[in-house]
Amino acid sequence: MNYTIKPVGDSALTIIFGTEIDPEISRIIRTARNYLSRKEIEGVSEYVQTYAALMVHYCPVTVSYDELAGRIDDELSRMDPVSGRMKKKTFLIPVCYGGEYGPDLTTVCRHTGLSEKEVIRRHSGVDYLIYMLGFLPGFVYLGGMDRSLSTPRLKVPRERLEKGSVGIAAGQTGIYPLVSPGGWQIIGRTPLELYDSAREPAILYEAGEYIRFFPIDQEDFRRIRREVELETYQYEWIIEE
Repeated sequence: MNYTIKPVGDSALTIIFGTEIDPEISRIIRTARNYLSRKEIEGVSEYVQTYAALMVHYCPVTVSYDELAGRIDDELSRMDPVSGRMKKKTFLIPVCYGGEYGPDLTTVCRHTGLSEKEVIRRHSGVDYLIYMLGFLPGFVYLGGMDRSLSTPRLKVPRERLEKGSVGIAAGQTGIYPLVSPGGWQIIGRTPLELYDSAREPAILYEAGEYIRFFPIDQEDFRRIRREVELETYQYEWIIEE
């Protein structure tokens, strides 16, 4: 297992495991994150997984960069990257595609030459690996979208996108968990509350897990939204060996 440790400002360091967006690198990073978290290293406040690196935030009053980098290097030298294989956990997200919830679905169809039905089938027919979270709390950077769905961003971003908006930007797909400006092509919306600061956990998924979309109609959207608001909706995961 190859990696490089470098400082990031005066209260963080990064452990770089590669230079590519790759599922195996992502798996090793998640393994390292879980492994180091169990060590409860003094001074460390947070581990943040990115595409090809693991950022470690720490208190420089408690531990110096050199001390922490040495401790992490020592711990990782004893970690078996293979033994860290975990069960596949997939979060199921209902999406109402097109219409008022997906105003750019027709644009994606024109660009790709695919019918609405085929765009929906291909978009919802994949288990997407969550490489990292960022930009907004709960915003996911997903890997695995069918390349035939690739569509450029909007030339002029919208000032407001509703929470739950599901979009495509070039070769990526993602979800806006909060109201936000954005330039992605919006093809649908989920009625789920993907981020809730009053809930524990506030975000229902994490890097290294998977997301699977499934199509619903407008009536289902309204019904699920009511259940979410009443806190009676049963969020669903699939866990596989």
